[in-house]
Amino acid sequence: MNKEENEKRLAYLRNIVLSMPEKPGSYQYYDKDHVIIYVGKAKNLKRRVSSYFHKEVDRFKTKVLVSKIMDITYTVVNTEEDALLLENALIKKYNPRYNVLLKDGKTYPSICVTKEYFPRIFKTRQINKKYGTFFGPYSHISTMYALLELIGKVYKPRRCRLPLTKEGIEQKKFRPCLEYHIHNCYGPCINKQSYEDYQENIRQAKEILKGNTREIQRLIYEEMTRKASELKFEEAELLKERYLLLDSFVAKSEVVSHTIDDEDVFTINDDEDKKNAYINYIHVKNGTINQSFTFEYKRKLDESDEELLITAIPEIRERFQSTAKEILVPFEMQWKIKNAVFFVPQRGDKKHLLDLSEMNGKQYKFDRLKQAEKLNPEQKQTRLMKELQEKLKLTQLPYQIECFDNSNISGTDAVAACVVFKSMKPSKKDYRKYNIKTVVGPDDYASMQEVVRRRYKKMIEEDLRLPDLIITDGGKGQMDVVREVIEGELNLHIPIAGLAKDDRHRTNELLYGFPPQTIGIDVKSELFHTLTQIQDEVHRFAISFHRDKRSKHALHSELDEIKGIGPKTKEELLKNFKTVKKIREAEQSELINIVGPAKAKIIYTHFQKKKTL
Repeated sequence: MNKEENEKRLAYLRNIVLSMPEKPGSYQYYDKDHVIIYVGKAKNLKRRVSSYFHKEVDRFKTKVLVSKIMDITYTVVNTEEDALLLENALIKKYNPRYNVLLKDGKTYPSICVTKEYFPRIFKTRQINKKYGTFFGPYSHISTMYALLELIGKVYKPRRCRLPLTKEGIEQKKFRPCLEYHIHNCYGPCINKQSYEDYQENIRQAKEILKGNTREIQRLIYEEMTRKASELKFEEAELLKERYLLLDSFVAKSEVVSHTIDDEDVFTINDDEDKKNAYINYIHVKNGTINQSFTFEYKRKLDESDEELLITAIPEIRERFQSTAKEILVPFEMQWKIKNAVFFVPQRGDKKHLLDLSEMNGKQYKFDRLKQAEKLNPEQKQTRLMKELQEKLKLTQLPYQIECFDNSNISGTDAVAACVVFKSMKPSKKDYRKYNIKTVVGPDDYASMQEVVRRRYKKMIEEDLRLPDLIITDGGKGQMDVVREVIEGELNLHIPIAGLAKDDRHRTNELLYGFPPQTIGIDVKSELFHTLTQIQDEVHRFAISFHRDKRSKHALHSELDEIKGIGPKTKEELLKNFKTVKKIREAEQSELINIVGPAKAKIIYTHFQKKKTL
């Protein structure tokens, strides 16, 4: 589309907008094939739609949408609630490309109560309302099984699939199955349970599935008392068993407050890049939570939290057939919905409910993140790098991190080590070991400066990639001496951080800045665990190198005392015996097999003299 055609298109669209009424309604955008690509709602159609065509629209995704609009239609309604419902219906019908997308790939099970002559109650993932009434779906499978078990124990509905009819039962066409004989069914198929009694049980079971367990408890208790007063003790005993089963179930349920009768709760959490949002829904009936779900919504036009929430609430309420008159939300809502009001609680049981919903949403987001990171480990590493970048306010992602540590015993055999982590993973081929050459005595600061100077001078000379972050195994002092070399001598601008330890030699804080400041990181977080891993790795590498150096020094010094034994002989001995101790304990005949009789005699005589001293 050339510039002239685009100007003509925009003029046509602006003309439609100018004729729009300033009333609530729903609007639809069409592409060049006259396919609906976006459905919106508005309290004021003219004002809302015209906002899309302002020059100052700065959201990239919105600009892309506007560039594809070829036509606009709209529907005027009486109230903003009707606009919301109409938008929801049109989105379901047309599934427009640029509308918020509910990412709901999972099929959670529901409980079905069939429409048969003697209804059955069972779990299913197939929803077809012509076959029965459905309750759920249930995200917590254990809750669903607990309900089915409760109903099975209290009301014993039939589990067979026999096509029971009134005529068939009267003609005795059916025979009882094992469930009847083991007392899991009252036997309606052979008329051991009347149709009226069975239907009353199913009615009560439905009430339990709706969350009205306490109401059923009350009715059973009243019936039990009445039967007892009529001296019908067997029937009263049966009702007592039902009452106790219900009481036990209610006691295990998440009871929020006996004063909360029927309430919907919604909260929203975003992921880090704001592409997806996680909306948690909790339904409370008679003070007990009977539904808790988290839905993932994919943003299409950088929608705000309120826009996402007001789009999701009618859809979720319809899915769960909720008729709650009050909806708890985390912030004030500009929109209204039919037959319910929004409320932002500040304290008390309702605030506790909102916090519980928030916690569930965050947990779902965390679980999804973990699941994604298992499938794609690089996603976790990128997240940790971004988190560290944000914590330290770095200008670029800390892809390459280098960490230094010294090791010596009273200044002897002084060594240092550098470990390199790339994308938060150890890059062992880039590890380096250093013998301290210019420092005499135990001076950790001077040793650190020597190693850092040697490391980065060589990297500059060889034009190698410099690190994005240097971490010292120590606190403020180590950071200062490293900064003197990096910035003062080499004139480099590499961020420097330090990992300090507490009195028990455990890493307890991350330092950064000039002067160094403690950076707030939860010691239980993954990021802190990764930084500790870097510190442990450089410490291990330095200690290992130092131990090897001391070991070789000790081994060779004792063999060096033997006159007449050269380097090749020593090498041959160590190759076969591995240690000086085994050489010392070897018989002369064993030594002859390795180095010959003359040298064997010299070595054997040397160690024998040592033993007699």
